[in-house]
Amino acid sequence: MDKVNKDKEKIITLAIESSCDETSAAVLVGGRTVLSNIIATQIPIHRKFGGVVPEIASRKHIVNVMPVIDEALEKASVTLKDIDQVAVTYGPGLVGALLVGVSAAKALAFTLGVPLIGVNHLEGHIFANFLSAPELKPPFMSLVVSGGHTSLVHVKGYNSFSLMGQTRDDAAGEAFDKVARVMGLPYPGGPQIDKLAQKGDPMAIDFPRALQEKGNYEFSFSGLKSAVLNYLNSMKLKGIEVNKADVAASFQHTVIEVLLSKALDAVKETGCDTLVLAGGVAANSTLESRLREVTAKNNIKFYFPDKILCTDNAAMIGCRGYYQSLAGNYSDLYLNAVPGLALQDL
Repeated sequence: MDKVNKDKEKIITLAIESSCDETSAAVLVGGRTVLSNIIATQIPIHRKFGGVVPEIASRKHIVNVMPVIDEALEKASVTLKDIDQVAVTYGPGLVGALLVGVSAAKALAFTLGVPLIGVNHLEGHIFANFLSAPELKPPFMSLVVSGGHTSLVHVKGYNSFSLMGQTRDDAAGEAFDKVARVMGLPYPGGPQIDKLAQKGDPMAIDFPRALQEKGNYEFSFSGLKSAVLNYLNSMKLKGIEVNKADVAASFQHTVIEVLLSKALDAVKETGCDTLVLAGGVAANSTLESRLREVTAKNNIKFYFPDKILCTDNAAMIGCRGYYQSLAGNYSDLYLNAVPGLALQDL
C-alpha cells in the first residue's frame, strides 16, 4: 500500500474494462488526467449475428487484453513499475467477458504488489463525466442509460450515492437494439434508430408509456418494445407498407420523453441544480439535444461525456477506481466477476 501514500494527484492508475464487447485499458494520473485510453471493439465480429455472442466475446477478450494493456502503457509513456494501483470492472456484464479483465487485473496487482480496485461498471459510466468536465463535482442527479441498464442516481458525493429508480425489465438501450433488429437494421441498433428517426415524424404513432405516476422513478420499456412489434406485425397482416422512419422516430420520441420527464422530476425533488447523462445511449443525438433544451429552460446545468467516453471504456473505470481508493475501498485477490452486480446506495 506504500505506493498510494504518495501525493494523491500523482497516483497512476491502470484500468481494465471487458464487460461486454470492448476490451479497453487506460492509464490515468490522479482522478481526471487520462494519459491513454485504448479500446479494441468487437462490433464488426458480432454484427453478422445481430448482437453480442458471449462465448465469442470472451475468446476475443483473451486475445486482446494483453496487447491492449501494452498499448495503453506505451501510449502513456509509463511502464508497469510506474503503476500505483489497478482498477477493473467486475460487474455487471457478461460473466465470461468480465472474468478475462478481472483475471488480468488480479495477476497484475499481485505481481506488481499494488492495490486492486473492483469497480461497478455503471458507476464508471457516471464518472466518465468527470473526465469530460473538470469543473463538475457532486452533488448532482445522474441519468444512466445503457444497453442493459436505465437508472436515476442521486450522486451526493464521490463515494455517496442514492438509487432513486431503475429499469424493471428491458432497459432503454436494450429496447433500441431489439426494435432495430426487428426492423432489419444492423447491429448496434441504437445509432441506426437515431439516424433513421431524423427522417421520420416523432408524432406519427402514439406508443404507450409505462409507470408514469408522479414520483415513480422506475423504468419499463418491455411494453413499449412489444407495442412496436405488434404495430409492425399488424401493418404486415393488413398489407400496409410501414414507414420505418416514422416508426423509429415515434419509438425514440417515446423513450426519450419518458427519460426526460423522470429525470427532470428527480432533479426537482432532490433540489439538485445539475443533471448528468451517462451510458452508451448518452451518444444518442436526439436525447442529448432534448435534455440540453429542457435543462436550459429550467435553469439546470447539464453535462454529458465526450462520445468516446459514452460507450464502454477503461478511462471511466480508472476515474471511479481512483475515487474509491481515496476512500480506502480496495478489493482483495479473491475478487470475482459479478454479472448481475447492481447499483446500490452508498
